Amino acid sequence: MTWYKKSSFLWIISILFTLFIAYYQRTTGPTYPVSGKATINGKVIRFRLLTSCTSDKPAEIMVKGNTPGMVGRIRYKKFNTGEDFQEINMRVENNVLKGELPPQPPAGKLAYSVMVSDGKQELQLNEKPVVIRFKGSVPAYVLIPHVILMFLAMLFSTRTGIEAFLKRDKTGSYTSFTLIFLLIGGMFLGPVVQKYAFGAYWTGWPFGRDLTDNKTLVAFVAWIIAYIRLRKDNSNRGWAVAASLILLLVYLIPHSMFGSELDYSTGEIGTGK
Repeated sequence: MTWYKKSSFLWIISILFTLFIAYYQRTTGPTYPVSGKATINGKVIRFRLLTSCTSDKPAEIMVKGNTPGMVGRIRYKKFNTGEDFQEINMRVENNVLKGELPPQPPAGKLAYSVMVSDGKQELQLNEKPVVIRFKGSVPAYVLIPHVILMFLAMLFSTRTGIEAFLKRDKTGSYTSFTLIFLLIGGMFLGPVVQKYAFGAYWTGWPFGRDLTDNKTLVAFVAWIIAYIRLRKDNSNRGWAVAASLILLLVYLIPHSMFGSELDYSTGEIGTGK
């Protein structure tokens, strides 16, 4: 057997590819912090603007690179409301400007901007308001298994797709593992995480348009079909290739888009953007 068809090499490729997809998921989507740097009168400052925070604590916004006399303020309001913007002054701690946004109920959102000034020039760090969503605290004993199992689902999906494409004999068994990981990690623990974070087990089809729920459902159905087709005839490997591609497309969609959002006017949680 040539080296590139050896199982160990194929597993290494699958692991590296899955790590890349996991990194992509981690760094895209509306919950990844807005980070960057700006220059004010020749001084470089760095900022990290949160887009997600738990509801049991204020969201701490930080600007590094503070110079003597530099001050900062945060303008914020409840997202998608007609309220006026409020302002809070930032404080200086260890050469860092810090400000805290007030905690909101689960799925509540705030839109905010950060301004800094050295007395000569004032600069708004973000071109458009940043939206931060608050969520309930998810216990580690639920969140960690969920993350691990979803990682394993992507890993085995990738490995199954390769196995099927090369017409190897472990396609059926790898399909079973992929389906099990998706079932437990996505269809069982996923809703539990959602319940802790936003108070509802399921906000996807047919009850809502939560993209995370819906894309998990699509991937799960695709792997059920692949599993059934392979059980009928082990030569139906094309179904496993198709299911692995569908799951890949699902993971390429940024996480938490069209997620839960609190309607401040009614107090109900719906689906946002």
